[in-house]
Parts: sequence; structure tokens; C-alpha cells
Amino acid sequence: MTDASTADQTAGEVFFASLPHGMGGLNDKMGVKILEISADKVVGTMPVEGNTQPYGLLHGGASVALAETLGSTGSGMHAATLGKIAVGVDINATHHRSATSGIVTGTATAIHLGRTSAAYEVVITDERGKRVCTSRITCSLIDAERISM
Repeated sequence: MTDASTADQTAGEVFFASLPHGMGGLNDKMGVKILEISADKVVGTMPVEGNTQPYGLLHGGASVALAETLGSTGSGMHAATLGKIAVGVDINATHHRSATSGIVTGTATAIHLGRTSAAYEVVITDERGKRVCTSRITCSLIDAERISM
């Protein structure tokens, strides 16, 4: 493991430890792993196996859940610098091709980091580097006391 990935892992561990439910139960069930984390970029993986629809293809909802996890994580990192928390308000996805096995990788890249909102483009690729899904997520940045935890 390189120093950069060790630093990313530590940043991720600190961030998720600060949340009331860590990464959340859904991410555990789906096998989501965070590889790189910052407000500017979040990279994570998810296995196709266990996240399929009845035809054995990666479920579109699983792709959206991965995209929301990555975009919300970046938004949360940004929100923390403002003393706020991030909550998702909009997400969309275009599914380009199917995946039937292996691991998919999502990369969330910030397209707007503001005082009241953050938005990310999330590109999900298969093991060949082929684009499986493109998503966009917008999060509202709010004061933590607005949420009862």
C-alpha cells in the first residue's frame, strides 16, 4: 500500500467513524469498498456478484446506490469543512452497458463545491475500463441540528 492510499484510508476511516452509522448497512451488504477519499474525488468498488437483477446483470439500482455513496461521501467531506452535513436531494443515472461479473469501480468527481450544495459526476466502469453507468448527484449542505440522529 502506498503512502497516498494509506493517507486516503485514514481520512476515510476518520470520516466514516464520525458518522452515526459509519458507512451504513447497505454499503456493507453490497460489498462497497472506498479506495480514495477527498472532497474533490472519491473512488470505490463494488462486486457485481450479489448485486444483480433477475437476468444476472448488475442491477441499475446497485449502480445508483454506489454512485450515491461516492457522491455523498465527497459532499460530506466538503460539508465537514463548513461545519455542515450533506444530504442527497437529486440523483440520476444513465446505464450504458451491462456487467455480469467481476468488480465495478466508481469515480465521483466534484463538479460544484459550494456553501449550500455540492454536485458530483460519478462514472462507473467495469474491469476492462468500459463505462457501465454515468450518474450525477447533488447534495444539500445543511446544519447538523436539522437532522435528528
